[in-house]
Amino acid sequence: MKRIKKNFSKQEHGATLTLVIVYSAVFLIIFSSLIGFVYLQLSQTRQKVAFNQALAIAEAGADWSRWHLAHAPNDYNFSGTYDYKDPEGDTIGQYALEVSAPSACETSLSIKSTGWASDYPNVKRSISVKFGRPSLAQYAFLTDSDVWLGEEEDVKGPLHSNGGVRMDGTQNALFTSATSTYKCLPMHGCSSPYEIKPGIWGSGSGGTEGLWEFPVPSVDFDAISLDLGDLRDEARYHGGYYFGPSEAFGYRVEFKNDGSFNLYKVTKLKSNVWGADTDGVWHYESNDIGTGNSTTLLGNYPLTADGCDARNLIFIEDTRVWVDGVLKEKATVAAARFPDDPETNASIIINGSISRADPTDTMLALIAQKNILVPRYSDNILEIQAVMVAQKGAVQRYYYSGDTKNRIMVRGSIITNKIWTWSWIDSFGDITSGYEITESYYEPALIYNPPPYFPSSGEQQFVSWEETN
Repeated sequence: MKRIKKNFSKQEHGATLTLVIVYSAVFLIIFSSLIGFVYLQLSQTRQKVAFNQALAIAEAGADWSRWHLAHAPNDYNFSGTYDYKDPEGDTIGQYALEVSAPSACETSLSIKSTGWASDYPNVKRSISVKFGRPSLAQYAFLTDSDVWLGEEEDVKGPLHSNGGVRMDGTQNALFTSATSTYKCLPMHGCSSPYEIKPGIWGSGSGGTEGLWEFPVPSVDFDAISLDLGDLRDEARYHGGYYFGPSEAFGYRVEFKNDGSFNLYKVTKLKSNVWGADTDGVWHYESNDIGTGNSTTLLGNYPLTADGCDARNLIFIEDTRVWVDGVLKEKATVAAARFPDDPETNASIIINGSISRADPTDTMLALIAQKNILVPRYSDNILEIQAVMVAQKGAVQRYYYSGDTKNRIMVRGSIITNKIWTWSWIDSFGDITSGYEITESYYEPALIYNPPPYFPSSGEQQFVSWEETN
């Protein structure tokens, strides 16, 4: 019996050892699994931290780019990889910058910034930002002179004048003036010799709607003055269209809806008529192409579908250029004569309606050394889809005694050095010459995406931000 009990004791000890080994194995499996789970969670947490750090580092790269542009606004050669350091000066990550400089008609500077933390260099995030100088098309109207908008005038978009503004019409955007008060002359409906008026005043509802602001800083027309000589060289030597003096009355540019333009030499004009400009100077001249055989076709020229190209720049070195037609591609027409002499400064004349085959992607810029004119025998209903710049003169229709028209519609911008007008109004508010109804529509997309070689002004501004991965 004692021997039997002894055997039973050995069996019990063996069973206990087996249980210990089994439970120890189970414990080790659970513990190692737990350790693995904790390690995995810790690793994922660190990767999440690195993922967020990568975005912060990428944004730091964009912020540094903005700082760089503020100090060197014309230096776009800073693509590369840069260290990102903590406050103690230790490198904890890096960002890579890819810079795309502005083009002929894309005034925005595109920057792609990719960031990553040093601990996880394979965890990267990228953002794309744009900075740009606004083009002069940021304004529906920009003038260096006093301006009067009558009761029948409807302005859609911002207006700025370095002088005073009389606003009797309707508006949907901010009007600003650089003056707190100004001398309103009889030509703008005030008593002789002048009346002192606020910077912006009139019977329009914009004042009560909070859309009149004055005084504000003036726009320096000398600073935004175009170097037409550079435009001439760009067209003449870098693939654009350059046409020298016609040895006639000038040229006519007719845009075609197939993406090309016809160029004509103007050989005959209608009879001279008397007209007064907004400076009060009378002119005995004709700005209308004659009837019948009055032009000679010189050729048909294609524009490129890539509007940001010298091939869409048309420079004409002659005193007068007539423009009309249907535009399919972006284009810029510039007119100037050199040497720069006020007696021979070039003007652009609206020969007829200017429209666009694709209003979403195309726009025409007209840049004149002197005036942009609507002539005496203009259409009764006239449409101008263009941004217009009169560098030294005015965008205007002369005063022709007893001549009134129905309606003019402008879609784009008017930038004029001197007083501009489509309509002449007497002291009773009646239209005595020009268009009885004027409509203006603003194109905000042109602020950073204007026609080729259209001027911009001011400092680089933030335009957009997006994550690209």
